Amino acid sequence: MGPEIVFYTLAFLILLVLLGVHIGIALGFTSMLGVYLITGNIDVALSILGSTSYEAIRNHALAVIPLFVLMGEFVSRSGAATDLYRICDRGLRRLPGRLAAATVVGNTAFAAVSGVAIASAATFSRIAYPEMRRAGYDNGYALGVITGSACLGMLIPPSVLLIVWAILTEGSVGALFLGGVGPGLLLGLTFVVYCVVAAMLKPAIAPTGEPDDAAPVKMRASGSELFGGISIAFLVVVVLGGIWRGLFTPTEAAGFGVLGSALIGWAKGMRYRAFLAAIFDAGRTTAPIMFLLIAGSMYARLLAMSGGMNLIQDLFVESGLSTFSIILIMTGVWLALGAIIDSISVILMTVPIFVPIALAAGLDEIAFAIYGILIIEAGLLTPPVGLLVFTVKSAVPDTSVSLSDVFWGSLPYLIMIIAVAFLILAMPELASWLPDKILN
Repeated sequence: MGPEIVFYTLAFLILLVLLGVHIGIALGFTSMLGVYLITGNIDVALSILGSTSYEAIRNHALAVIPLFVLMGEFVSRSGAATDLYRICDRGLRRLPGRLAAATVVGNTAFAAVSGVAIASAATFSRIAYPEMRRAGYDNGYALGVITGSACLGMLIPPSVLLIVWAILTEGSVGALFLGGVGPGLLLGLTFVVYCVVAAMLKPAIAPTGEPDDAAPVKMRASGSELFGGISIAFLVVVVLGGIWRGLFTPTEAAGFGVLGSALIGWAKGMRYRAFLAAIFDAGRTTAPIMFLLIAGSMYARLLAMSGGMNLIQDLFVESGLSTFSIILIMTGVWLALGAIIDSISVILMTVPIFVPIALAAGLDEIAFAIYGILIIEAGLLTPPVGLLVFTVKSAVPDTSVSLSDVFWGSLPYLIMIIAVAFLILAMPELASWLPDKILN
């Protein structure tokens, strides 16, 4: 059977996903079936996929993922994220909707040490939501800013999605990290502007006064808060600066990040049980990711063996479609898949097929990667899955919050994410300028 096997296996893969089969199992089984149909020998198929799995798991670049996740867990549990939020709150006191703006700024900074949007959503649901509700903020406005700004964790380095993208395309993790900085800051600024403008147009959603039962906010940060905020900034400089200046590989930088975050945690009062809980949580987050990466490597091997990637690329190139039309098709596929499966699974299923097509169409590699991450981020907010929506719903200390409250509150952020994505596509230098400036 020739390259057309890719269409049969892709249809079978989507069917398994729709039937509720775990995406990792579906990828693995589909890959085995496809290789068997190509070779006609089950022993050869199992041998090829076994060696592919072994090569994938021994790739030292994969160590970046659990290390960065662990770094984020240490910072979150240490209380430094709370310190950061309070410092941002004080710095933005004169802005309408200051607590919402502080949530965005705090999420932007926290994203630089967590790399996982779920961690940001869970952390700020517990920190920012009670503060905004005590101040009389509208429920949907408060839930929306927490859910939407958590998406910054998937774009601002060290992003797990950027790491997975780089591994799949055999690209530079450092270049994608640099490419995500400008768009990440632009998206964060867009969120802040929306929060301020919405509060100015509808003052009732974000009252400026303090509630009667609230303690007055101190104008000066305590020593502990200053230490927490400054330590996060220092950690970002060491980790990301070390990568960009060529002092560390991404894996080495992640190791230094874990060490630094552990020291911050110890200084902030974390002890054995807290460290152990952070390690367990990091393991629960990264184990499914690693399993998916192994299954994704098997699927990529199937595409390469069958010649399916070349076939799909030729179909797009010879179709006569414009580059913009091709991008719209990819966008529609990403948004549709994002509505039913998680972001990493979307990347594993589509990136091996889409990237060669995008490069053949003349798109900038880094700008296309950032565009793809932004669109896939939008899937985190779309029903029926909306992973961040469910995370916020389960993490906020308010049982009256419904899923529809979170979905409707995050809708403006979904629109802003898609708008910034198309801006990156129209102006690729927003993503590619910094990597070109520093790495070339």
